[in-house]
Amino acid sequence: MVIGGLKMKKMKSYIELDVWIEARKLVSLAYVLTKDFPSEELYGITNQIRRCSVSVPSNIAEGCGRQTPKDIIRFLYISRGSLYELETQLFLSNDLEFLSKENLDVLLSQIETCKKLLNGFINYYKKL
Repeated sequence: MVIGGLKMKKMKSYIELDVWIEARKLVSLAYVLTKDFPSEELYGITNQIRRCSVSVPSNIAEGCGRQTPKDIIRFLYISRGSLYELETQLFLSNDLEFLSKENLDVLLSQIETCKKLLNGFINYYKKL
């Protein structure tokens, strides 16, 4: 396959990518660990955490649907930004005692996994 004059290997479907699979695990964890947040936070930080976590695999998928490496990278950066936003919201949730230190650590570990995979994916596309 040739894109923008560059010969590229046929990429796996995004649903086969480790980064997308791990991001989906992050979403599941975020939903499970926010279900016990105070009900008055349903439209506050709970909603923000859930939307932010969903943004990660969604932007990976949307980026993979783009035609040029530049477009793909743009969506991967958006996904990475969502990871940092989510991380901040989780620290705040711990500060507010909505999220235990143990559960915070579980989520932060999954975020770190996603960051590493996403950075590798971004670096791959930067080389094209």
